[in-house]
Amino acid sequence: MYLRHLLPLGLVAYGSAQSLTAILTQNNATLSTLTSLLQLVPDLVQTLSTAQNITILAPSNTAFSDLLSRNPRSAELMTNPRALSGVLQFHVLSGQFPSTDFTTTPIFPSTLLSTPFANVTGGQKVQFTLLNETATILSGYKQPASVITPDLTFDGNNTLHIISTVLTVPAPLSQTLLNTNLTSLSGALATARLTDGVNSLSDLTLFAPSNDAFRAIGSAVGTLSNNDLANILGYHLIPSRVLFSPELLSQDQMVLMTLQGGNLTIRRDGSQLFVNSARVVLGDVLVGNGVVHVLDNVLNPSNTAATPDPAAPTQAPAFSGVSPVADAPFTSGIIPTATFVPVTVPLNGAGKGAFAALPTGVMLAAGAAVLAAGM
Repeated sequence: MYLRHLLPLGLVAYGSAQSLTAILTQNNATLSTLTSLLQLVPDLVQTLSTAQNITILAPSNTAFSDLLSRNPRSAELMTNPRALSGVLQFHVLSGQFPSTDFTTTPIFPSTLLSTPFANVTGGQKVQFTLLNETATILSGYKQPASVITPDLTFDGNNTLHIISTVLTVPAPLSQTLLNTNLTSLSGALATARLTDGVNSLSDLTLFAPSNDAFRAIGSAVGTLSNNDLANILGYHLIPSRVLFSPELLSQDQMVLMTLQGGNLTIRRDGSQLFVNSARVVLGDVLVGNGVVHVLDNVLNPSNTAATPDPAAPTQAPAFSGVSPVADAPFTSGIIPTATFVPVTVPLNGAGKGAFAALPTGVMLAAGAAVLAAGM
C-alpha cells in the first residue's frame, strides 16, 4: 500500500518540528520554486510562519515546470502578487491533515482561499482521497495531484505535504460547465438568462444533467418557454448548502428543497446514488461557489415522484412523450475555452479511479479563476 511505503518518511519528519523556513531550506532541491514565489508575497509568508494547525500542499519544482510547459502564459501568474497569493492560499488548509487522512472515503478540507476568489463559506475546498492506492488531492475541474512526500511537520502543529502538481483553483460555475463537456447545461442557463445569477450564488449544490441527458429529451426542447426552462433548471439547484457525496450517501433517502421551490429526493442504492430517477454519474466537481454532481437524466419538477430502476443501465426520461435527438440541445454558439477531463472517482470509495491526462488547454492552470476575480 502507498501509505505504508511513505510511512518511514513521515516518521523521520515527526521526530522534531522545525520552522517553515527550515523545512523549505532542507527540501530546496524539490521546493526552490515555491520558496522563490513565497518571497513575492511576504504577508502570506508571515501568516504561514505564525499559523497554528495548518497543512501546506507544496507543489514541487517539477509541478511548476510542468505548469509552465503546458501553458507559457502561466508565467503571468508568477508576476501578479494578488493572483499568486490567492493561488498559494488555495494550497493551505485550515487544520492539520496527516497522510493517514487519505482514505477511499473522501474528505473536503477548507483552504485559506476565500472572497473575492471563492464564494464558499469557510473557504474553498479541496478533495482528499486514496485513489488507486495513491494519496490524491482533487481540485478544480476534478484534476489530480499526488502526494510525493508526506508529513513534514513544522512549528505550530503544522504539516506540509509535497505534491506532484500545482492545484487548479475551482473556476466559476459557468466556466466549469463549459469546459467539462456540460455544454447543453451551459447553453440552457444562457438561454434562460440565469448564468450570471447562478455564478453569483454562494454555497450551492447543482445537479447537472449531462449532454446525453439533454439529448434524451431533445424533442421537448423546442416547446419550452424561457420561463419553463428557468423553472426546470432551478429545480436542479440546492441553494445555500454545499452537499458532497459522503453526506448524500449517509442516508438511504433524503429530501431537499430546490431553488425552484419544489422538493427532490436523494436515494442511495448500494453504491449508486440517485436524484429522483436520475443517476449520479460523476460526483463532487468543485466550482467557485460550491459543488456540481453530474446526472444521466434531466429532472422534471412536474414529476417529483419519479423513482429509479437501479438495475437498469439507463434511466427512462422523467418527461413523458419525449424522443431523443442526435445533437446536444442548447449548444449552438457554445464554445469551450479549454478541455478538462475530470478524474472519475467511485462514489462509494470502492474500486479503481480513472486518471485523466492533464489537457493542453489548461489556462494558467492554477490561477485562471484567481486572475479573473482579481482584475
